[in-house]
Amino acid sequence: MALLSVEEALARILAKARVLDTEDVALIGLAGRVLAADVVARLTQPPFDASAMDGYAVRAGDVTALPATLNLIGESAAGHAFDGAVGPGQTVRIFTGAPVPQGADAIVIQENTQADGTRIRVVEGSPDPVHIRRRGGDFSQGQSVLTKGHRLTARDILLAAATGHASLVCTRRPRVAILATGDELVEPGQTLRPDQIVSSNPYGLAAMLTAFGAEAILLGIARDTLDSLAEKLATAADADILITIGGASVGDHDLVIPALKAAGMTLDFWKIAMRPGKPMIFGHREQQIILGLPGNPVSSMICARVFAVPLVMTMLGLPAEAAHPVPATLIAPLEANGPRAHYMRARRAGNNAAGVLPVSSQDSSLIAPLATADCLIVRPARAPALPAGAKVDTLPLDF
Repeated sequence: MALLSVEEALARILAKARVLDTEDVALIGLAGRVLAADVVARLTQPPFDASAMDGYAVRAGDVTALPATLNLIGESAAGHAFDGAVGPGQTVRIFTGAPVPQGADAIVIQENTQADGTRIRVVEGSPDPVHIRRRGGDFSQGQSVLTKGHRLTARDILLAAATGHASLVCTRRPRVAILATGDELVEPGQTLRPDQIVSSNPYGLAAMLTAFGAEAILLGIARDTLDSLAEKLATAADADILITIGGASVGDHDLVIPALKAAGMTLDFWKIAMRPGKPMIFGHREQQIILGLPGNPVSSMICARVFAVPLVMTMLGLPAEAAHPVPATLIAPLEANGPRAHYMRARRAGNNAAGVLPVSSQDSSLIAPLATADCLIVRPARAPALPAGAKVDTLPLDF
């Protein structure tokens, strides 16, 4: 049987995805969240004509001919507006951010004046329109300032707060339950026997998917028995996505597919034409999407970047742009590729952001080269050898 292509596998996975429901999120928790509705300003900013300088609020006609002497009648400061109007020959002391008094239409900066008690002498310069920040110059009540489907940055949250919102309606974050499997696994920090290894995959996957907007839930380690797997799988029933790690091959200890089927999974596929990452499970149980990743840490992380990240983005209501390759130029030649698409760890070369160079070893058992890489060169199945300078597709390792 021919192996499923990466493109077909991804299309099947995304076809099962649904945009999640919404929730109201307070400002303090909005970083990285995705808007589920447009944001409309609830107020006008500035709410009044405000001074941009320290100086004096005047009638422009009174300072056309200089020097001009004006009578000081009061003061306007931020939060303490002048209660009155400026008449002919009068002025009000004003500070940055303060409301411009009624009757005044210009600001004379402090440096162009001489004060003698209540007599203010304007000796040079002319009023500049930029010294007054006009009402609504930033945004106006009813104006749309942020759009649905946008991932919020710190700047967006600043704007939302300024427009009068204490919370925003966002798409709920996908809950991703992550389950490691294997008798050989031990949690990080514990003492290892000679036949054990550290269970590092869940932590790398959780960090990656959290960075793209998911809520990661670590289920721990299931041992290589159907009972242990069933017990752990039962705790993931309310997750939107269930990710299992390891146990997806056909050995005597590879029990994940039988355990998932016993827990109610409908299997779609479990082998793809991808290197690294051939033994990957995809199925579903009711609304839950299930991805069974290889146990090899490099394979697991690369499969998650190729399949789980676009899935999370789709469920958030975002375009699955993470699945789209970015063109780059080879710095060194590449050999011909085999029958499976190869996702090669690579680095962008120096200041040449468009140039890429594969890392020294593509052995999928090596974690350190993955940490030094910043992208993946995507080589189609049976791609021919390429010389330096040829164009290749890449996926950024943006996690």
